[in-house]
Amino acid sequence: MAIPTLAILISLALVACSSQSPPPTPAGPTSFAGVAGSAASPAPDDRLQASPENVSPQVSSASVGLSAPPLASFASLPSISRLVDNVEPAIASIAVESISRGLFYDFTDEGAGTGMIVRENGFIVTNFHVIQSAEKIKVNLPNGETYDAVVVGRDRITDLAVIKIDAEGLPTVAFGDSDKLVVGDWVVALGNALALKGGPTVTLGIVSARGRTVSTERGDLYDMIQTDAAINDGNSGGPLVNLAGEVIGINTAILRQAQGIGFAISSSVAFPIINSLIEHKIVVRPLIGLTGADVTPARANVLKLSVREGIIVTRLSPNGPAAAAGIRVGDVITKVNDIPTPDMARFLTLLWTFEVGQVVQVEFISEDETSTTAITLTERPSDR
Repeated sequence: MAIPTLAILISLALVACSSQSPPPTPAGPTSFAGVAGSAASPAPDDRLQASPENVSPQVSSASVGLSAPPLASFASLPSISRLVDNVEPAIASIAVESISRGLFYDFTDEGAGTGMIVRENGFIVTNFHVIQSAEKIKVNLPNGETYDAVVVGRDRITDLAVIKIDAEGLPTVAFGDSDKLVVGDWVVALGNALALKGGPTVTLGIVSARGRTVSTERGDLYDMIQTDAAINDGNSGGPLVNLAGEVIGINTAILRQAQGIGFAISSSVAFPIINSLIEHKIVVRPLIGLTGADVTPARANVLKLSVREGIIVTRLSPNGPAAAAGIRVGDVITKVNDIPTPDMARFLTLLWTFEVGQVVQVEFISEDETSTTAITLTERPSDR
């Protein structure tokens, strides 16, 4: 009879405790909703729809003397397995071979990257630096098939390239709107990390920042998405997707000296470039003939500028359109056609919306005086 007596005493104690401090009223269940949205190994010059599945933990109150915590104290966690199942068939691993010319011998180097199928007839997007020096490109699909690929077009400025395999009826990725992303949104990175055998590596993280400018040995990359989803060698060219399974970025860069910091080209920048490479094999851009840097509070203080946003002109093409219109090194560009240009990302995104031969009105500050000049845009030479 000792065990029933002990159980009665524990029950009385629990009733007494609950009468002194009533339990909190459980809140309604939470749910995860999807937002509407490096690199090859050193050899070749290194550097869609799914809905999230909610998982609610089941709690048991079998422990004697312990009351089960309310269900609302467990946030519903997203399961990305269904998302991966939908996106994975359109993710390809890319193996490249390049030739290093020696004094007496030529050496074959190998590298790896990732690609994603964007057209069912074999068009695949990857990074420019993945295929930059490639003599041979092999594409391995999740279904086990392997194809030789040819380069359709490439764009050094955005580090994007399109390759083509001879196949039909392939699954494709779907693009989302990266402009709808906010810091803290969940994202998933998929890719051929470290060129390991098996399916693509899948990592989960959040959007850590937007609109980043990243400097690489191939130049500056603008309007980048920063994420803490793990990105490793071989991930280059793979997708960064939201919880709806939409591609909102293309993984392209990591910081060797930092942990948990990776960068992806935003889909708003990449999508028109990809279409242009597929349709025309090149990207036609207007040329203004200057290089600039963001105005920051620190630079504004050092240079004693009267503004806190804009583009400091750091270099000019001697015979370029900007120089011909009176722009000088040290001037600060603040508007183009009355549209503010607070940083290089906004400036270039706006500039590339204009046509070759179009005349734009540029507002700039020179020696504390605000002026406006008309600049006729010319065609930027192709990087092919």
